[in-house]
Amino acid sequence: MLVLAHISDLHLDGTERATQRAERVRDRLWELPGRVDALLVTGDIADHGAEAEYEEAARLFGLRDAGAPFPVLTCPGNHDSRAPYRKALLGLPAADGPVNSVHVFDGAAVLMCDSSIPGRDEGELDEETYAWIDATLDELDGGLPALLAFHHPPVALHHPLPDGYQLRQPRSLAALLERRPEVVGIITGHAHTPAATAFAGRPLVVGPGVTWTLRLPWEGEEVADRDAPPGFAFHVLDDEGRLTSHFRVA
Repeated sequence: MLVLAHISDLHLDGTERATQRAERVRDRLWELPGRVDALLVTGDIADHGAEAEYEEAARLFGLRDAGAPFPVLTCPGNHDSRAPYRKALLGLPAADGPVNSVHVFDGAAVLMCDSSIPGRDEGELDEETYAWIDATLDELDGGLPALLAFHHPPVALHHPLPDGYQLRQPRSLAALLERRPEVVGIITGHAHTPAATAFAGRPLVVGPGVTWTLRLPWEGEEVADRDAPPGFAFHVLDDEGRLTSHFRVA
């Protein structure tokens, strides 16, 4: 059984408010009395894509000093910038290509995929990323159930803000899933609201936002609820390949 914590959309910008909200979630997760296998951070880690914002994220979540109690796995969002992300968050040489990584656990794999388009708010998994997903799953030889995690949901969530900037060309993703039965679920962020639905016959889970929570149209005219507590999720992938998600606030 794989147990994953999940946060998204921290939008660290150097302000006390953003830092404190990230710390609230971090402290809650770091103090868990039970086992968690990893923390997924599905994009918009920085608000402006600045090196200082990634340096703060690395410090808060122990990415450079092994200070976290479990692995912290990240992928970029539309507010992130690939070169500073690589340099200041991951400690890698600055480069502008997609930031993709795979993490193999005992009995499952998580593919952290880059759905960002530099300079744009909508998302896309480009040809390089699709080729990487196929090659990575080939290396795993179909022997492990796999989760795909990226920033932009590939479906409408019934609010004009996230629906205006969702994943482009979702048919390409559906085609990949059709030929890849080992992919058992998709985990995203971007919408600042917890949501659960399905895409191409797979469960699709959208994580809540740390910085603010999206108000749905029937909840009021103000889009951002900045007073709602920061949210996070737990995803459990059981030995039968079934994904179950639980949502919490800090």
